[in-house]
Amino acid sequence: MSGLTDLAAWQTLSDQARRFTAEQFQLRRLFDEPQRFQDFSLRQGNLLLDYSKNILDQASLEALLALAEARELPAAIDAMFRGEAINNTEHRPALHVALREPAGSSSHPEVAAALDKMAQFVAAVHSQQWRGFSGKAIKAVVNIGIGGSDLGPAMVTQALKAYGSGHVAVHFVSNVDPVHLRQTLAGLDPETTLFIIASKSFTTLETHQNAAAARRWFLNSAADEAAIAKHFVAISTNLEAATAFGIDPDNLFPMWDWVGGRYSLWSAIGLPIALAIGMDNFRALLAGAHAMDQHFRGAELRQNMPVLMGLLTVWYTGFFNAHSSAVVPYCQPLEQFPSFLQQLYMESLGKRVDRAGNPVDSNTGEVLWGTVGTNGQHSYFQLLHQGREFIPVDFIATARAGVDEAGEAHRHLLSNCLSQSLALMQGTPDEQDPHKQLPGNKPSNTLLLDELNPHNLGSLIALYEHKVYVQSVIWGINAFDQWGVELGKQLSKSLFSALDDDNNSAGLDGSSAGLIQQIRQWDTS
Repeated sequence: MSGLTDLAAWQTLSDQARRFTAEQFQLRRLFDEPQRFQDFSLRQGNLLLDYSKNILDQASLEALLALAEARELPAAIDAMFRGEAINNTEHRPALHVALREPAGSSSHPEVAAALDKMAQFVAAVHSQQWRGFSGKAIKAVVNIGIGGSDLGPAMVTQALKAYGSGHVAVHFVSNVDPVHLRQTLAGLDPETTLFIIASKSFTTLETHQNAAAARRWFLNSAADEAAIAKHFVAISTNLEAATAFGIDPDNLFPMWDWVGGRYSLWSAIGLPIALAIGMDNFRALLAGAHAMDQHFRGAELRQNMPVLMGLLTVWYTGFFNAHSSAVVPYCQPLEQFPSFLQQLYMESLGKRVDRAGNPVDSNTGEVLWGTVGTNGQHSYFQLLHQGREFIPVDFIATARAGVDEAGEAHRHLLSNCLSQSLALMQGTPDEQDPHKQLPGNKPSNTLLLDELNPHNLGSLIALYEHKVYVQSVIWGINAFDQWGVELGKQLSKSLFSALDDDNNSAGLDGSSAGLIQQIRQWDTS
């Protein structure tokens, strides 16, 4: 495949972009066309994408679609669903879509078996047939993981709290800082607490440390190590290490190499989700994701929601010098959604070489950030409106409130969401006071759900997963490896040795050696 910026489609887009960067351009004037909203919005199930407030017209849209064809995007989409080894640096497929195929239609029977095992386990805990070492029922579940083994399940569990089963309270521990575990365990009863250790290798440093600390905490009450089997289960491929920890092999749930951590909440990594909201709701989450999968695979490019969103990001990073974007859910249950997307985006797209190992010739990836609205309006929205940075925004809202009596308050929430996207678009170009001038021409998408439920949330997450893949195909990078996180892990081992024993500081750089010296001085004073 030729270089991205050498393509005729890329040159056409460059010409198109110059029309919109002219000083006289006004985004709001695009709405002089009465069909603007109808032509630049798209509905899939109960999710509506309004992309009409983007710096985009029919000519530039056609040029973006031509770029997608030139980069063979339809073939790349098909390759992922067929299970080709699209993760070329690790020589394996990326088949997270197989995790949410309907029962009976999956070509991966091990997925159906894992879901059945999860269902049996959840039923046993909820029915109180599963009991702790003292005969008491489980009341609290603590998931110990990090990265994809924490961010996805924690986000979904919080987002769907209204669908909680009421049987158990689910907590999440990820940070190796012992304060995180200590605060989580405060007030919990070892006799009624169940731990889930989520680690593919069962050796991840942070998870291993927290699991060992949780084990010690538990054994302070249950002196017999045999009791561990009633209070610890694991999601891992390392049977030997899990068994040595004390986990019953029957309570080991599978993981597969063809599912990356940031795409794994649909697998047994989602066990805490199922325990929190029930297996029926977990399956509804899978069904929503599968509906978006079918749309992504089957819809033509110009009517394909993930494709359009991905192409817009390519457009802005490539021709408008955009280096970040914001995701702002006007929905409090989605508070952790931007944090979840940070891993999905930046671990997938933070690459400087293409799939062949050659330096990329365009911007790739972006810094993704955001918080829930309306909080953000009173902090960083000032920069969005009057700062010099070009920062596209995704607004997310629900038409129906999640609280029965919240009608008026929810209308205020929605009016704030809609007003912010409008203000970003139109600005106040005629304002005479320069301090009060807002330039406008700031693009945004609005994603509107009818309500936040398991099915819709599944669709929303899958939408962003596929958007990431679209961007990776256009940029020619591998979205499914993450070699950039490995060096820090390796260096931490030598730095730990230096912190543990001053004699191991030889060979360190001056900064690290100086910091360690000060740490040791303060720590022993």
